[in-house]
Parts: sequence; C-alpha cells; structure tokens
Amino acid sequence: MKFAAIDIGSNAMRLLLTRVLEGENGEEPFFKKEALMRFPLRLGEDAFTQRRISDVNREKLIHIMRAYRQFIDAYEPLSYRACATSAMREVENGQEIVEQIRAEAGLNLEIIHGKQEAEIIFANHFERKLNPRKTYLYIDVGGGSTELTVFDNAKSTVSRSFKIGTVRLLKGMVPDERWKEMKHWIHEYTGEPKPDAAIGSGGNINKIFRISRRKEGKPVPYKQLREIDKMLNSYSFEERIRRLNLRPDRADVIVPASRIYLSVMKWADIHKIYVPQIGLADGIVHLLYEEYRRER
Repeated sequence: MKFAAIDIGSNAMRLLLTRVLEGENGEEPFFKKEALMRFPLRLGEDAFTQRRISDVNREKLIHIMRAYRQFIDAYEPLSYRACATSAMREVENGQEIVEQIRAEAGLNLEIIHGKQEAEIIFANHFERKLNPRKTYLYIDVGGGSTELTVFDNAKSTVSRSFKIGTVRLLKGMVPDERWKEMKHWIHEYTGEPKPDAAIGSGGNINKIFRISRRKEGKPVPYKQLREIDKMLNSYSFEERIRRLNLRPDRADVIVPASRIYLSVMKWADIHKIYVPQIGLADGIVHLLYEEYRRER
C-alpha cells in the first residue's frame, strides 16, 4: 500500500512517497521511501519579518503544489496529507493561501500548531527501537521552531514548542529571553529522570550525522558534535558548499541548527544523540497508515 505526505516548512517544502509492506506473524510494518522531492522555498524569511508570504513566494508555492498534485496522482496512494508548520502559522495571509491551493492545486493543506507538529514527528516511534525502559529527549529543529519532548518508558511525558529556529536565528529574531525560557524548561523537565540520550530530527542534524560518518543506528557523541560545530563555523558559506557538498539553502542554516542542538544537550546534560533521519513527512505517513489500519 502507498501513502503520500507534504511538509511545508520555513526553509523548504517536501513531498514524500512511501510504500508500506505489512509484516507477518506480528512483525512490524516496513516503510520504504520510494521518492522524496525537496524544493528550497524559504517562506520563513517572509513570515518572520513581514508576517505575510510575499506575492513572489506565494506564486512559487502554488506552482510547486500543482506539481506535487501531479506526482501524487501518478503515484496513486491510498491517501495523502499536507501540513504547513511555523512559517505558515504566523502569517496573516496563511488561510488565503490554503484556499488558493485547494482551488488551484486540488490539495487540502493544514496549518498545524507546534504541539501537533511534535505529535506527528513522534508518530515515527523511533524510541521503540532503543531501550524502552530508558528516558530520551526528542529534539526537532526547524526553520521557525524547536520542538522538545521527553520520552520515559516509551511514552511521551511532556513536550513544548519554542520559537527558536534556524531562519529566525539567521534573521536575528531570537531574543535572549527566549533562550532562557527554553533553558529553564529543560532544567525543569529533564532533571529526574535524567535523559540517557537525545533523539534528533530535522534536515540539519541528518546532514551533521552524515558528516560525522557514524554507522546507522549509532549515536553521535556530544564531543564530536561540538567538533563538527567548530568546523562548520570555521568555514565560509562558500566553503561549506564546496568542501561539505551542502546545498546553498543548507549551508547557512546548518550553523544555527548546530548551536541549538548543542545548547539543548548541554542544558540537559546529555552526552550523545541518536539520529534516525526521519522528520515530519515520515510521521505523516505513519499516521496515515495507522488510520488506514483502524478503518480497515
């Protein structure tokens, strides 16, 4: 069976096409990504400075959504879901754009809030592949926000969304008070039980994981993450593109993303981070599959 997911973030938008193979004899279903299309449309620059999506980016967004509609029709999934996050939920013309996308691209787009975003990401249930009796801090860093969730005994106990994101940081739009707020929350909710490790999601931590050359399933130590951060900061924007083979829209945001992950891990006194290389679109597919199973 096949499912499709659209994720419209602050830095880029993605279409994920996934086939699900159901397990036999109690085995877990297998999720096989068959295609992932990413377009570097930085809506956050409009959203966080003007509170509106500009006419230029609005037109680009509509064009891309029309193209995504064509891919979805060709793929013929059982169902799809399209979600927009931080940038779209902060603009004044967000609902207008949702209606335009429905009329011109034939797609239903949801603008989800931070708690919904966190819940969708957690639908991947990566923590089940680790020790279910331990405690983990889930960190998802996007262009507009950072979502934090504490998992204890394989259950989400508390979560919070903070307006600290990579695009906001590049624009100088994260005041010191917001950092202090996140630090206070981390100290309050990660003291007892103390997390054994972090779980990171987002395009930037996925790239950092590949730079680390760690084997799949193995965590990246905090010390190595700090060394990578030092290297990233030592390179110019152009050097990050040439030496690390980063896309231009990744070469700038990866630096503030690294800062966020390091800060959260330091405040929570966490010494390693697992990077399952999953994100919002993957979580959407998991939810679509679970909904299909319930209806069936």
